[in-house]
Amino acid sequence: MNFLTRTVAAVAMVFAFAVSAHAQVKIGIVISMTGPAATLGLPQKNAIALMPKTIGGQDVEYITLDDASDPTTARRLVERLITEDKVDLLMGPTISPSALAVVEAAGRGKTPMITFAAARSIVQPLDENRQWVYKTTINDDIFAKATATYMAAHDQKKVAVIGFNDAYGESWASAFDQAAKNAGLEIVASEKFNKNDTSVTAQVLKVMAAKPDAVLVIAAGTPGVLPQSTLVERGFKGAIYQTTGVTTNDFLRVGGKAVEGAIIATGPLIVADQLPESNIAKAAATEFAKAYNDANGANSISAFPGFAWDGFLLAQAAIPVALEKAKPGTPEFRAALNDALQNSKAVVTTSGPVTLTPKDHTGFTPESLVLIQVKDGKWTYLPN
Repeated sequence: MNFLTRTVAAVAMVFAFAVSAHAQVKIGIVISMTGPAATLGLPQKNAIALMPKTIGGQDVEYITLDDASDPTTARRLVERLITEDKVDLLMGPTISPSALAVVEAAGRGKTPMITFAAARSIVQPLDENRQWVYKTTINDDIFAKATATYMAAHDQKKVAVIGFNDAYGESWASAFDQAAKNAGLEIVASEKFNKNDTSVTAQVLKVMAAKPDAVLVIAAGTPGVLPQSTLVERGFKGAIYQTTGVTTNDFLRVGGKAVEGAIIATGPLIVADQLPESNIAKAAATEFAKAYNDANGANSISAFPGFAWDGFLLAQAAIPVALEKAKPGTPEFRAALNDALQNSKAVVTTSGPVTLTPKDHTGFTPESLVLIQVKDGKWTYLPN
């Protein structure tokens, strides 16, 4: 090889490295801004708008895409972000069916992903693909245990369930089934419905025929109104519980008086200003709630922008660690970022301190959750 050939080869190598590495950290975000889950995804879009453009002195580029609440679209967009945009980190999707649809793509692309969806099966079992996946929602088994414990403490021994016929509904129902057994409850009826259904009268009549003391509705967004409003219309007098998937202001607006009294185990953000000073999440939750309300209108905060913001907080803690080991835009950086994420320790989030390990990709403790109730059309903190 003569001098000219060696020089050209050296320049080519430098050029190739420059092309493969990014001048900034790229974060690809897939959320539901349209479709049935838009009431969950649009608040997350508002939270993303608040995310700083630098982390650890490094510029950050956010690429935000809409999956239209469709798992197939979510997977296509995630694959595009990995192969074409070559992002360093993925965030989202918003809902469990979409998150489950992209786990394999994130793992195969060896790109860490922090999802905002709820189902425990997104991060368990921690197989090869899930080694790259994290989530910012408390596991549904923790929520289910709190819900069943509250029911038992209030002498509600016979319980019926009406849940989504999808991954979210199935995961939650499975978790609640075990929690109910442990709490000494009897599940006397279990019905399913689809998020686009316009009537659940048949399911509600079967549930009421079983004479439960309480009914648990497992749904996300405004579709959670339909079973509760139908129960009320049919004269059900027992307690009605919902899950954290409905904790949006649109649920209150659409449900009106029909959702009064609903009890939910959820994260603390939505009642941040009502939390006792001893709550481990109060400071971070109150700070973010104020920033969000200042930007989007008074009392506009809900649980869902918090899931996105907590994803940013985890990234903000991990990215500087990865920058010490590799440059953005490279496989080495993505691996270093994944390693930093799964060794995060006591990262302060709106749901309390989060510690991640290679065996725990959620990291929340039971002390993070709270019980809330709809009173006078507002989310109200419910002391145990």
